[in-house]
This record gives sequence, structure tokens and C-alpha cells, in this order.
Amino acid sequence: MPKIKTHSGAKKRFSVTGSGKVKYQHTNKRHRLTQKDHKRKRILRGAGYADESNVKNVKKLIPYK
Repeated sequence: MPKIKTHSGAKKRFSVTGSGKVKYQHTNKRHRLTQKDHKRKRILRGAGYADESNVKNVKKLIPYK
């Protein structure tokens, strides 16, 4: 069977954990950070995990990760 191409945008944004969860970094932490609340920035620091309804689609885009 032929290899499946990995989606270039998805491979930069998502990774799969050992337990099979899809992990990503939160948005809104690049610029204009001085006007954002400290609590908001602290929460954005941690990783986010994709919802179960989207996991199947994301894993299809990154088959070898």
C-alpha cells in the first residue's frame, strides 16, 4: 500500500501523546502580551488537548506521528 502524505500545517500544530491524546499549543500568546491579563497568559502557557470529536480527523492528517 502507498504511503499517506502528512498534512504540512497539521504536523506543525499537533502532536500525539503516548496515551493517544492530541496535544497543541494555545493561540494568542505571540504579541501584544503587555495588555493581556497575567492569569490569561498563564493559562495559555500550558498545552491544550483536542476534543474527542476532533481527534479522529486530526489523527488522519498526521498518520505517522
